[in-house]
Amino acid sequence: MVRKVLLASPRGYCAGVERAVDTVEKALDLYGPPVYVRKQIVHNLHVVRDLEARGAVFVDEETEVPEGATVVFSAHGVAPSVHANAAERRLQTIDATCPLVTKVHVQARRYAAEGYTVVLIGHAGHEEVVGTMGEAPDSIVLVESVADVARLEVDTKVAYVTQTTLSVDETGEIITALRARFPDIHAPKREDICYATSNRQWAVKEMLSEIELLLVIGSRNSSNSNRLVEVARAGGVAAHLIDDESEIDETWMDGVTVVGVTSGASAPEKLVEGVCDWFRARGVDDIEAYRLVDEDVEFRLPVELRRELALAETQR
Repeated sequence: MVRKVLLASPRGYCAGVERAVDTVEKALDLYGPPVYVRKQIVHNLHVVRDLEARGAVFVDEETEVPEGATVVFSAHGVAPSVHANAAERRLQTIDATCPLVTKVHVQARRYAAEGYTVVLIGHAGHEEVVGTMGEAPDSIVLVESVADVARLEVDTKVAYVTQTTLSVDETGEIITALRARFPDIHAPKREDICYATSNRQWAVKEMLSEIELLLVIGSRNSSNSNRLVEVARAGGVAAHLIDDESEIDETWMDGVTVVGVTSGASAPEKLVEGVCDWFRARGVDDIEAYRLVDEDVEFRLPVELRRELALAETQR
């Protein structure tokens, strides 16, 4: 019987997600609905539904947005071709790409311009990877595993960049393999895996010895949420990814006394509250934070939006 729930810290929204969601909300306030959003602004079902209810319209491609309309690009970043298509359709664009993803784009472009073959460590098909590869499609090759490194055929100097939401441990193994194969490989000055992804994985590792089960709140397509599940399982603790409390299976609790709860970087805190209420309704009163770690990273809103908001302020 579960007698205690420990809440991982840090968890939930990162600065990039907060900025992206704020961007859509402020654009709706400023222009009124509809505001179009290319792809899911962040990978969370609840966030997307809440914004839809306020008048955001989510589309798969910028080419689906009516000419001249306002479109927000998601936190995962887009390829240069998307900007070109948007300009052609005279769309008013607001780029909510996370600044840490933009940093990877800039690095990839720079390496390609200097004649490097750029090895991108990431997951095929993830929006962030698609956007990064679009920066220099002829110069970037994707690797997803150590086995992929062994298969690389490269006859130029080599550099690497990584998707920002990967497993710190797995990425470390791939980088080790790359360095072994290409001793002169050029590396980013600072690692590309974002602070929030690293911190959330670290927080899970810290609490594994105290818990018998981990619930990770996040959507199926959230890369960083899936990595949290993997971190727990790699440490020998059962773990499940849930969108909200409605997906908890009571049989998971059989023989479990302490449950850990965390949430991916795109999951709002209200979902954690919902899970805590689920346990309270079953008589669990001992719900506490496992260590308290503050993240004080903040990103300013996209420049296009700041400019418009400032203009609106002066016209009042």
